[in-house]
This record gives sequence, C-alpha cells and structure tokens, in this order.
Amino acid sequence: MYTSKKSVQILVALLKEHGIRHLVLSSGTRNVPLVYSVENDPFFTCYSVVDERSAAFFALGIAQELNRPVAISCTSSTATANYLSAITEAFYQKIPLLVLTGDRDPYMLGQLEDQQIKQFGMYADVIKKQVNLPVVRSADDAWYCERLINEALLELDHHGKGPVHINVPLISHEKSFSVPALPPVRAIRRYEPGRRDPAIADKVRELKNAKRILVITGQRWDADAEEARQADAFAAKYNCVFATDHMSNLPIQAALKLYVVAETLSMQAFTELAPDIVITFGGNFLTNGFKAKFRNLKVKHWLVNEDGGIVDVFKSLTAIFEGTPSEFFRFFAEQAGAEARNDGVYYRAWKQQVDDLILPDMPYSAYTVIRAFAAKLPSDSLLHLSILNSTRICNYFKIPDRVKVYSNLGAYGIDGTLSTFFGQSVSTEKLAFLVIGDLSFLYDMNSARIQHIGNNVRILLINNGGGCEFYMNTGKKNSPQLDRHTAARHHASGRGWIESLGFTYLSASSQEEYEAKLDGLLVKESNAPIVLEVFTEIQTDCDVIHAAFKVMTVSQADASVKTRLKSAIKDIIGEDGVNKIRRLRGLPEVADFNADV
Repeated sequence: MYTSKKSVQILVALLKEHGIRHLVLSSGTRNVPLVYSVENDPFFTCYSVVDERSAAFFALGIAQELNRPVAISCTSSTATANYLSAITEAFYQKIPLLVLTGDRDPYMLGQLEDQQIKQFGMYADVIKKQVNLPVVRSADDAWYCERLINEALLELDHHGKGPVHINVPLISHEKSFSVPALPPVRAIRRYEPGRRDPAIADKVRELKNAKRILVITGQRWDADAEEARQADAFAAKYNCVFATDHMSNLPIQAALKLYVVAETLSMQAFTELAPDIVITFGGNFLTNGFKAKFRNLKVKHWLVNEDGGIVDVFKSLTAIFEGTPSEFFRFFAEQAGAEARNDGVYYRAWKQQVDDLILPDMPYSAYTVIRAFAAKLPSDSLLHLSILNSTRICNYFKIPDRVKVYSNLGAYGIDGTLSTFFGQSVSTEKLAFLVIGDLSFLYDMNSARIQHIGNNVRILLINNGGGCEFYMNTGKKNSPQLDRHTAARHHASGRGWIESLGFTYLSASSQEEYEAKLDGLLVKESNAPIVLEVFTEIQTDCDVIHAAFKVMTVSQADASVKTRLKSAIKDIIGEDGVNKIRRLRGLPEVADFNADV
C-alpha cells in the first residue's frame, strides 16, 4: 500500500521509472508518506540512519561505490539543515545525491507554524537543480509535479553529476496508506544523437514505424543552409511534414505554413490528421491551435533542444534530444537506411487542408492593409513583425521567398520592437520592413532618434487608436470602461515626431488611399527612412479578424460551404460590412444578403 498524498505517489513512481533504488531514510513526521511507500515496495533498498548529517554522508559513500544516484529523505525544519555538509561535499566531488526534504503547508511559511523554515533555496550554491513540488489538487498540479520531478532527476547526471534537491510540501499529517498501486506517470528521457547510447536505437525503430510525423519548427533567427539541408534529408526518409510559420526562417521542401490551418480546423478534423509523433525544435511558435489541440489529444512529443532542458509545451513530452537540429536530423536520416523514403501521404493530407483554406475579402482594416503589404513585399528583404496582431495577421498570408522574418516572441513584450528592428536594419544592406501597431510604436518611439538608422528602413505603422488585442479578448460589451485604461484609446499620430527626425512620412485612411501610397513605402531607393501610417478603426479591426477567422474555419466544410461562408460574415460584420466588401470589389450594394458576395 502507498500514501494517499498525490505528490509523493508521483515522486515514488518516477523514482522507479528512473531506476533510483537506494534510499537512506531519517526518522521524522513530514517524510512519513515517502518512507512508508518505499519501505513497503520491494523495488527499493532502504537504509535507516537517524542523524541526518551521518545519513547524507552514508548515502554519499553508497553513491560513490555504486556510481549511481542515491536518495536521502528527512523531515522538515532543522533536519534539512543537517544535510548541508554532505551536499557540499557531493557538489564538489560531483556525486549524484538526490535530496528529498519533507516540508509543511507552504501557505504557512512565516506564520509561526512550528517546525517550518525556508527550506527551498537553502542549498542553492551547492546544488545542480532544486524544485519545490506543488500540493497536488488538480490535473494541472499533477502535470506540473510530474514535470518538476523529471527535470530534477534528469539533472543528476546532466553535463556532469551532482546533487539535486526536491522539496516536498505537505498540508497535513499522513493518515491513510490505503492506495494499492502507484499512478501511471510519464517519465521523460534524455538522448544525445551520435553518442553511444543503446536506448536511442529504440527511438530509431519508433520513428521508422511511425506513419505520421509532424515536425513543428519554432522561431529560428539563426538557422543556416546546413540545417535546411539536413532537415530535407530527414524529410526524404520519414513520413513527415514540417509545420512552419513566417518566423521559422527555414526553407525546406517538406514545409507547409500550417499556422492558420491549425487554428481553424475543427477538433474532429484535427484528430483525423493527428500524428503518431510530434517533434518540436526552435523557439516559440505562433499557433496556439497546435498547443491546445495536442494537449487534448496527448500526442507523443519529442523535443530537440541544444541545452537538453525540458519544454513540455503539449504536456505529453517523452523524449528530449540534446543537440542541434542539424545533428538530430543528420543522425536519424543516416539511421533510416538507404531504402527508406517518405511516401508523401501525410504531407498531401495536410497540404489539402492548406489548399482548401479560404482567405476571405474583407472591409478596410488592419487585415486588408497587411494583406496588400504581404502581396507586394519585395523578396530578399528583412521583415520584423511587432507582436500579437501584426504577427498574427501577417501569418495569414503568403510572403515571398528569401524574406528573413523576426518578431520578439521570446517574451511577447511590446516595449522594444522599434529598437530591435533598428538594430537589425543597421546590420544589413537589404530593405528592412517593420509592421507595427500604434501602442507598440508609441511605447518605443524614442528609439527613432538613434543616429545610425539608415535609408533602408521602411515602417508600416497601423494606427487604430488603441490596443486591438483587448477588444479581441475582452470586448467592449463585456467591459464598458475598456477604452479608459486597458485598451488605452487615443488620438495620437506619429507624424510630427517622425517628420521632425527627417523621416519621409506618408499616411492613408482608406483602402484606396493606402494602396495608392503603398508603392511609396516599398520603393527601393530613398534619401531617408520611410514611415507609412495607416489609420484604421479598432472595433472594425477586431470584428474583421473575428469574421475572417470564422470564414476560414467553415471553409474547411462540406458542399454547403458557400452558404455557410455568407452566414459567417453576416453574423459578425452585418450587412453594412458586406456592402463594404461589395464596394471594394466594385459591385453595387444589396439589401438582400443572399445575393453573391
């Protein structure tokens, strides 16, 4: 029988999964759930040493002789302080000592709770990794607990061996030992392609047997030709498709821009296309569609990460491959064998979804502004997309080849977009374009004074008078005071500031005026940096995005799609909006929406 404490159940199960058998136990109250659970499980070899200082050194000796991790466990408060000497010795001798400290209710720290001190962080200078487990009350708590324990256990022998600390808070004394079996847990393993590791042969076989492999390429600003070449070689051998967005910057033959498709496919359709294995590499990727849907499906996830760290974005990570993407793709392509080849079935299934997607015509808005810009963007140029709306909308549309795309997606902050872009622009001879919203521009506008800014700079400033993202997420109906603080509505323009700095300033307030001015922004030669400020309306921008998204969602449907598309547009933008579309297309306005749109 095992403890009823969920965090301890998960801990014991993962100790078994990672092969940690030896534990040195010191008597106390807060580690009773662990002690009782392991001493009654024949998998473990347990030793009893009452004095915590001696117990830790005793375990250190076992770990040295066996050359394997050994765990030590004690109760809370000063008992934990007695471990410090041995942990220090383990750190400098690089001995894999696993320190398991029992603790009390974390909410009561500093509240005169007896036998409670600040335990987490007490070994910070002589420990490789430290984690503080949650009190598990929900599925998310369990996932987080599982992830933290995996992170800690993997660090025992990562880039050298050494001690690791897991602190285990408990709300109350243990009163129940009635659980007959440990819960199923997900052990995360780390592999190094190219190193002699018998276990990696299993991953090769797993990949060979997979009929559907989806490789998601996150943000890559430093990808090179070698990485693309190795990715192509991998794609030729395995039944895979590479999912990319504009920030992936990895031109490979098996790539499809799946951002919009992932966002708009129904869960049923997405499930039918679900891979056997999803592989991720690179930085953040734009589509939350993949994130949410894969979390529901629990698809097996492999991660390629140079530092070997856990990034469990889908909450289903099972394998980390430490190394560069080039190393990963080269290794597995070589292991596939000469006869292996991609049959293209899975690629064609996703490509059909891309081909079926309808990007609708919409009224004048940020959507139509960016669409026209993307269609005319010169090839072999640099493009920086300000976060959120600019990045989201631009990824709806194709852009030319050989455009290197940046966005500050690492932390998704609006504060340094202009400054980052200017740094990129002075480092290239190419035309450098920025698509930016008004709040982000106004936040960082002082950077336009930087004296090094060149005449290759081209800025498309979309000014809708506030933060459209908050209209998207909250909505004016749900928050009547939205404009005052959150959306920060304003009537400012960048014109005076931009012209005072010697930039060429252009502006537009309609689709016709914008398209007439757009070529002035795209001009190759200029004696000054250029800003085109386009004025749209925040509510319209929001409504159009919602309508376009709904149209794209229903466009993946059956033969009745045309009727459903009309309904989707009318539901959100109404007949006035429909007539705006007709005017843009040179058609007469209609009172009956059933006429052709």
